[in-house]
Amino acid sequence: MSASASPNQKRPFWTIARRDAAAGYIFIAPQLIGIIIFVLVPLGLVFWYSLHEWNVLAASFNFVGAANYQMLLADPNLPQVLVASAIFSAGLVILNMSLALLLAVLLDQKLKGMVVFRTLFFSPVVVSLVAWTIVWSFLLQNNGGINGMLAMLGIEGPNWLRTPTTAMISVVVVQVFKNVGLNMILFLAALQGVPKELYEAARVDGTGAFKQFRRITLPLISPTILLTSIITIVGSLQVFAQIAVLTQGGPGMTTTVLVYYLYQQAFQFHFFGYGSTLSILLFVIVALLTFAQWQLRKRIVFYEN
Repeated sequence: MSASASPNQKRPFWTIARRDAAAGYIFIAPQLIGIIIFVLVPLGLVFWYSLHEWNVLAASFNFVGAANYQMLLADPNLPQVLVASAIFSAGLVILNMSLALLLAVLLDQKLKGMVVFRTLFFSPVVVSLVAWTIVWSFLLQNNGGINGMLAMLGIEGPNWLRTPTTAMISVVVVQVFKNVGLNMILFLAALQGVPKELYEAARVDGTGAFKQFRRITLPLISPTILLTSIITIVGSLQVFAQIAVLTQGGPGMTTTVLVYYLYQQAFQFHFFGYGSTLSILLFVIVALLTFAQWQLRKRIVFYEN
């Protein structure tokens, strides 16, 4: 008779399943701790601050309940701020993604010198954001470089950053040129992953280039399109430095986006409680837009169909 374990013998604590689970927890611990410390705790503190009126200069911190949220609903400037944020985000997303995809298609050619052009278009991404914006602020001044070049052609340029119709366009274009290279690289990587056999089969069937792009390229790079759209939309709603350096929210409030308005309320006017309430509003908007895009993936992502 073969020896067998006694029914009363205790099982060892460190079983294989528990060792595997412990190893998994150890691997995810740094990321989990980072999320707790840098995301969940600050988010909880911001919500707590939004229920108070915090005056740093007077050293007062008083609980006011939902008063800041009532102020948010009654704020006469908020609709204009949200409209400016929507215009900036829409312009940035449309121009950035369209230009990035166009550049990626053009640079996905087997021609000499393409590496140089890829590096050239990507280089603004690694440039300091503040330095990039300061240079553009000089170029866009009334007597700056852009109007100087237009004057050589006999064209009188506008005061780009002080005219309501051109201020928002200028800020959007500056941001597009700054970050278009990142989306371009993502699209370029996706294009290079499309099987070339599909294009060869389409050409044999007499399919034109535009139809190949619409029926083959776009469906197969749709996961990357979803990713870049989420990144670009979230980034557009968090823009601050460009507004602060170029327009300071003006002229009037035409370029006062939500993050810059939050900064004004909290750090210029010292309404930290109301600034925290605006932070909660921004978080809700970003979360809802991200959730909506994720839900739309079954319609726009080829692999989800």
